[in-house]
Amino acid sequence: MFDQTIVTLSISSLLLPVFGFALIVLFNKRFPQIYKLGIGILLFGLASAITIMVIKFTQYLHNDIIFRFTWIDFGNIPGIGKTQIVLGVKIDNIATIMLFVVNLISSLVHIYSLEYMKGDSRFNRYYAYLGIFTFSMIGIVIADNLLMMYIFWELVGLSSYLLIGFWYEKKSASDAGKKAFLTNRVGDIGMLIGILILYTNYHTFTFDQIFHEISLGHIPFGSSGWLTATGILVFLGAVGKSAQFPLHVWLPDAMEGPTPVSALIHSATMVAAGVYLSLRIFPILTADAMLFIAVIGGFTSFLAASIALTQNDIKRVLAYSTVSQLGYMVMSVGVGAYTFAFFHLVTHAFFKSNLFLGSGSVIHAMHHEQDIRNMGGLRKKMPVTYTTFVISSLALSGIPLFSGFLSKDGILAGSLAFAHLTGHWLLPTFGFLVAMMTAFYMFRLIIIAFHGKPRNQEKYDHAHETPLVMTIPLIVLATLSLFFWFSPNPVSPESGWFLSKWVHTPQQVIPNESRYHFMINDNTVEQENAENSAPVMNSEEYEHAMHWAHIPTLTMSITLAGLGVLLAFLLYQWRVFDPDKWAEKLKPLYLFSLNKWYVDEFYAATFIGGTIGLSKLLSLFDKYVVDGIVNGTAFVTRGLSNISGVFDKYVVDGAVNGTAFLSGLLGLGFRKLQTGKIQTYIVLVVFSILILLLLI
Repeated sequence: MFDQTIVTLSISSLLLPVFGFALIVLFNKRFPQIYKLGIGILLFGLASAITIMVIKFTQYLHNDIIFRFTWIDFGNIPGIGKTQIVLGVKIDNIATIMLFVVNLISSLVHIYSLEYMKGDSRFNRYYAYLGIFTFSMIGIVIADNLLMMYIFWELVGLSSYLLIGFWYEKKSASDAGKKAFLTNRVGDIGMLIGILILYTNYHTFTFDQIFHEISLGHIPFGSSGWLTATGILVFLGAVGKSAQFPLHVWLPDAMEGPTPVSALIHSATMVAAGVYLSLRIFPILTADAMLFIAVIGGFTSFLAASIALTQNDIKRVLAYSTVSQLGYMVMSVGVGAYTFAFFHLVTHAFFKSNLFLGSGSVIHAMHHEQDIRNMGGLRKKMPVTYTTFVISSLALSGIPLFSGFLSKDGILAGSLAFAHLTGHWLLPTFGFLVAMMTAFYMFRLIIIAFHGKPRNQEKYDHAHETPLVMTIPLIVLATLSLFFWFSPNPVSPESGWFLSKWVHTPQQVIPNESRYHFMINDNTVEQENAENSAPVMNSEEYEHAMHWAHIPTLTMSITLAGLGVLLAFLLYQWRVFDPDKWAEKLKPLYLFSLNKWYVDEFYAATFIGGTIGLSKLLSLFDKYVVDGIVNGTAFVTRGLSNISGVFDKYVVDGAVNGTAFLSGLLGLGFRKLQTGKIQTYIVLVVFSILILLLLI
């Protein structure tokens, strides 16, 4: 009965946003204010998610709640056996937390958009798209199997395409929507191949059944290499959705959509889906797959942070910050710090959505100005936006007393412990450098946009604090960026309810030979046999390494974040150093960062340019080779037909006509002999007899 209630509430939370979407689409013209119903429905969805949290928290559930049903039954297929496609809902701790996060942020975005999108000609359509977007993400959260997740995965891609290109009359917005859609298709193809490999081997899409089969030693095609490849292929879906290198290029361009959409995409929906997928497939990731994931995440984090250092568009700075923080989460999955990857996913959702909504508040007040070089002095005009923006920036920068410090510190400690055990020191190097760069570029943004004197006096004079409908979501999200919601100890997240009650590292089910062999002081520490061995992140060595890494991580992360903030003030607030002169001195590096490592240009010259070149080559091939063959064949055919016609006319017809003429001529000759007179015939007979007698 209790399980049924939770399943019903979770399915209600899934269906309410799409119900709002249907209402708006069907009754848009009849009831122009139907969006209010949509907001009410989404708030009710939030209430459903909170109810699930309360029930689970009070009951201290340790078992997952699963509801499954047969969607398609193919019966017995020769050579395969009984084949069914089963869909289902899985409610565990991380799904419950994600339900709360998605519904809360979606509801706040809906409220915020009332003012931000006011007067837009497609106002109701905007809310309809938000509903289908929220529906798609919740579907991913509660999915019990890979097929159901993939269905909602593609719906998220469709929703993002519609919202990023919402103002499609602008070419930049239209192109951004297409870029996001096509880039994600690349990763999704890899994900689909990985899913098909798993289904081919296990004839099921359900997570638990796949994990169980692998735990028994039934690995894909009997090879640990195939298990590694499968994990990486499924992870490619996360590379696309969570904008990891080399598929990161779509996310900064997604800024062309409405700013509240950016807040939703960058915090609780699309980009969160990739990290969530990585957490769901975590039990089957082999050592090589985890190392691949960790390197991709670490490098992406560094790349994006280095680009954010020089960007001048307020939303683009935050966009590259999102890519960088997602890289942190992905790296955390790869180094085995599962709990901190999810922890940072949650904390990042709150403070990053607040930062985007804060940027939207600034853009709204500055009459759609996004270049921070045209701002300045806004903290006096917009005190609430400024205060909430600073709080969330402190959380993002990993400053103590804020939520981001708790989660980011755990990720850095995990990378340091991983390096201590495996020797991969590049990962914590990326992590700590990014910590300093993050603090620098966020306070560079704050100082340029909010401090000092206004640089555009006309827009500054018209700027003012945004209405309550926009500032209330900022206050709520800024409050959720404080540490005490997650742990009473500002430097120890393990002592808080979040990690102790809600997030637990799942047991890995991969074969023993696919796990890491730790290297400590040049001595290999091998795990026990497959039956008794503990996974890497649950092993005693890993726990000791994490404990050892806590103090060094705490010291270095605070020091580097403080240096980043100090450097931003030295350059942009106190002007001890002239940033323009330093940009000129370091011009090659500055331009390299400003132009985003020229990745877009590289893609334009290779993949896009190559595709265009190939299409031109194929066009020429079609024109001169294929069409040449067709036209040449037609010419030869016409020539042969002309020759055949002449032959038919003068030879065949000549022979026929000649035979007819000769027959006619002979007929004329013999006709003279046919007089009808007996006397003539008697004379001819006598004459013939005489000739014969003479011849004899």
